[in-house]
Amino acid sequence: MSPHHSEPRRARSVGTSLAWLAVGVTLALAGCSNAAPTLSAQPSASAAPSASATPSPALPTERALVPEGTAEENLPLFSDVIAAVWATPDNVAGRAYIDALIAAGFDRSAMQVTPDQTTVGNPAESIQFSVRWGDECLVGQVGPATGTPVTAVVPVLGEGSCLVGQTRPIDW
Repeated sequence: MSPHHSEPRRARSVGTSLAWLAVGVTLALAGCSNAAPTLSAQPSASAAPSASATPSPALPTERALVPEGTAEENLPLFSDVIAAVWATPDNVAGRAYIDALIAAGFDRSAMQVTPDQTTVGNPAESIQFSVRWGDECLVGQVGPATGTPVTAVVPVLGEGSCLVGQTRPIDW
């Protein structure tokens, strides 16, 4: 086998490992508190983007934001919004998730999102986004390395943020 055949496999393996590492770090950090994280895997009708472009996903109508509720009480809406965006052609664009969460009533100033591209300009294997909700965080992760969307409720990190690592400004 030539070296050209083994490199893409190795790169995919590293990307997949990094994606699972990110999920593991999130879960490990959640384990540092008394609260157990709540995970929700959202199966999608199609893991691949559809051919037709949709300007914005249809928001779920059966659930509503519970402003005075807990993160746990708002996880179903958060998960529904993530699943709706995942089903669109913009399913690997962090802005699409942030915009949809804002449209559903979540607070923009409480959100974080990781970059859509790596530092060398390649598409990210996965992206994460979060909404801080009191002392907890609603966290979502999507991307080719993730498969179906994953959402969780985890405690806020020590410095007051929800995501570990570099995030991008939500300045649009």
